[in-house]
Amino acid sequence: MRLLVAGGAGFIGSNYVRWRLAESADDTVAVLDKLTYAGRRENLADLDEGRFELIEADIADRDAARAAVEGCDAVVNFAAESHVDRSIEAPGEFITTDVYGTYVLLEAARDAGVRHLQVSTDEVYGDFELGSATEESPLNPSSPYSASKAGGDLLVSAFARTYGAAALIIRASNNYGPRQHPEKLIPLCVLNALAGDPLPVYGDGMQVRNWLYVEDCCAAIDTVLERGEPGEVYNVGGPDELPNIEVVRRILA
Repeated sequence: MRLLVAGGAGFIGSNYVRWRLAESADDTVAVLDKLTYAGRRENLADLDEGRFELIEADIADRDAARAAVEGCDAVVNFAAESHVDRSIEAPGEFITTDVYGTYVLLEAARDAGVRHLQVSTDEVYGDFELGSATEESPLNPSSPYSASKAGGDLLVSAFARTYGAAALIIRASNNYGPRQHPEKLIPLCVLNALAGDPLPVYGDGMQVRNWLYVEDCCAAIDTVLERGEPGEVYNVGGPDELPNIEVVRRILA
């Protein structure tokens, strides 16, 4: 297969590109990424240039998206503005990429007749006092970031139902691992602890999160890409659910 991985220079995207190339020796991967603060060339350094191509462009650019999809067998879309605090400061950027960009990529994939896997987030479900979300839980986003991701997801579902597009969604819990941007909780706390700086914790730190190692998430993405049913949503999480303050204490220990 030849895969187009949109947002493949980011944290989860770059880990997935490496995973796919290692697991599928005959595959080639094209990465479409506009290389913003979170998408870095360095994340893709040392990859085999015979099996890998980096296309520097925006998924919201119709011509670039269509050209990138041409000749590919499937599209995996990681491309997103993805930080809650940044979304509060500049919501328009999130809507442009996460909603309109997803639409542009969906159109290109539909016209090419190829599979589109949308990589989303559990944050579209909002907060739960008890229990956890299932694929049937209503969307209840609480920030411009999660709202923009929910908007993209709804477009994917609509394309599957309205046009019969081979489009589906995976929603992952909190990933951690190599090449994660240092604004996220675990790398930020690791770096601050090493430097002897204070570790930031919101409120009392009792917010519970489900943690998933990024390579486990890559395995789930591969499974859904290969075996998932168009129009369906698949949640993926890990076995570790901890309050944020406990994660911070473990890092300090």
